Amino acid sequence: MPKLGVNVDHVATVRQARLASFPDPVFAALEAERAGADGIVVHLREDRRHIQERDVYLLREKIETKLNLEMATSEEIIHFALKIKPDSVCIVPEKRKELTTEGGLDVAGQKNKLTSVIKQFKETGILVSLFIDPEAKQIEAAKLVGADAVELHTGKYAEAKIESERIRELEKLEKAAKMVLEEGLILNAGHGLDYRNVVPIARISGMNDLNIGFSIIARAIFVGVYQAVKEMKELIADIRR
Repeated sequence: MPKLGVNVDHVATVRQARLASFPDPVFAALEAERAGADGIVVHLREDRRHIQERDVYLLREKIETKLNLEMATSEEIIHFALKIKPDSVCIVPEKRKELTTEGGLDVAGQKNKLTSVIKQFKETGILVSLFIDPEAKQIEAAKLVGADAVELHTGKYAEAKIESERIRELEKLEKAAKMVLEEGLILNAGHGLDYRNVVPIARISGMNDLNIGFSIIARAIFVGVYQAVKEMKELIADIRR
């Protein structure tokens, strides 16, 4: 059964809208763990639009599962990650004006830089994942640069407007997943997954982590973090449906 990583970025998004001290993403993370989350995910963006350094320090200190830090390859963020030592990092592309991560990392186009960055993390015992589109050349490149894992970008699947398109994108993900495992990499997935579309992704053979944020936090507005995480865990657990 896949494990659930809960991204609490959007709790911080609400807080930063008023530059207030609440709602607290650390409290949300602890509630998520209490409900069965297998890990906590945060993205420390260069523009600090939601998660702040203090949040990451507190999460590193207080959570009992694992901390997965999403990040771009800026020197400032690399230095911070090496200092804080999360259990894992997921390297993602980042644009200042995007609402959320818009696509996978072009690993094939920046092999030298990524090889150097990944080496630094692995030397300090930090597991490295790369957020990529489900494409053969990116999977091959991820293996070549020394990544431990990949997180397949499920955005196109999640955003599909018609059933035939959704099936086509799911098939791409299934094919990519098989290749990821053949390359000896850990298989994770995320982006746009919600209570209606998560089960087919959870069913993919060899899936390790599903990292989900927005849909859980949106649901939590109405039912609370504990219940929202519990409902997602139940869906992932019942992958035979």
